Amino acid sequence: MHFDDDSEDGGAGARSARPSRASRRGALQWMGAGLVAAPVAAGAQPPATAAAAAGPKPLRDPRTAYPRPPFAPQQQPWPGLAARMSPRPDHGEASYVGAGRLAGRRALITGGDSGIGRAAAIAFAREGADVAFGYLPAEEEDAREVVRLIEAAGRRAVPLPGDIRDEAFCRRLVADAARALGGLDILVNNAAFQAAQESLLDLSTEQFDTTFKTNVYALFWITKAALPLLPPGASIINTASVNAYEPSEELIDYAATKAAIANLSKSLAKQLAPRGIRVNAVAPGPFWTPLQPSGGQKPDKLPKFGADSPIGRPGQPAEIAPLYVLLASDEASYTSGEVFANTGGKPAN
Repeated sequence: MHFDDDSEDGGAGARSARPSRASRRGALQWMGAGLVAAPVAAGAQPPATAAAAAGPKPLRDPRTAYPRPPFAPQQQPWPGLAARMSPRPDHGEASYVGAGRLAGRRALITGGDSGIGRAAAIAFAREGADVAFGYLPAEEEDAREVVRLIEAAGRRAVPLPGDIRDEAFCRRLVADAARALGGLDILVNNAAFQAAQESLLDLSTEQFDTTFKTNVYALFWITKAALPLLPPGASIINTASVNAYEPSEELIDYAATKAAIANLSKSLAKQLAPRGIRVNAVAPGPFWTPLQPSGGQKPDKLPKFGADSPIGRPGQPAEIAPLYVLLASDEASYTSGEVFANTGGKPAN
């Protein structure tokens, strides 16, 4: 259970949630530009941008580029911390190299302390954006690291702790982010709640309510508050899930919310196109984040997490961040209303 989104394979089966094969192919070709050839140990200095001119880089075998299962058994109390995972997730701390794609932009990311949200925050900052991010107070340890990484990139970091299940906080989150950054150009609705349950009989009304408030209501409240502030050219990126079209039997409530997010993104894209605002969604497959050991997976399944993907391992947050950069950038100016899958090779249908 964690307010940061990435999921095990599985999701709801509406055709509207399926990503376009052509759009996915183009995105994947583009997004590789944001990463260097190999992961570097966390805490090391990021490579200089000039490294891009250093000559050809060796190919990486995606099957062995990052840790593979089995993983050590591990569980954390909700909401979980990246700092306490083994192996520690790679958010691009030492590998992401920016190229000015988001220079001068102002972004708000929910769930930016760890996982996919943290990877997007690092990438956005290194692409030239100032970044505000929301997170739970219990995730302060991870959030402080993100602040340091954003500031090390020479950009402004605005940490905003609070609980997005509260509508008043959601409105305040947007207002505080816009005030601190001088406006908003990019909104990433990424924070989410996931808790695996073997049976519908084990799924409480309290959990069902928490999942929908975190994943759907908060997106609604935050986006509604942000819309008056977003200028033409702004981008909204929502984190859906492979569960939107291939639902897991243990994630009934979570999968339903992710199908709603995919559908909402498409509807909103149509509504906002006349205003020059683009809306897209990203649908991750299995990604190695605190979401998983803090209730998102059953303890007995975690050691083999991601092993059933064709690549044979879970994704690392650093591997999906370039897709968020693309969707936030002017290079994707004609891209709206799409759902982009990143599943480690599992067909998105």
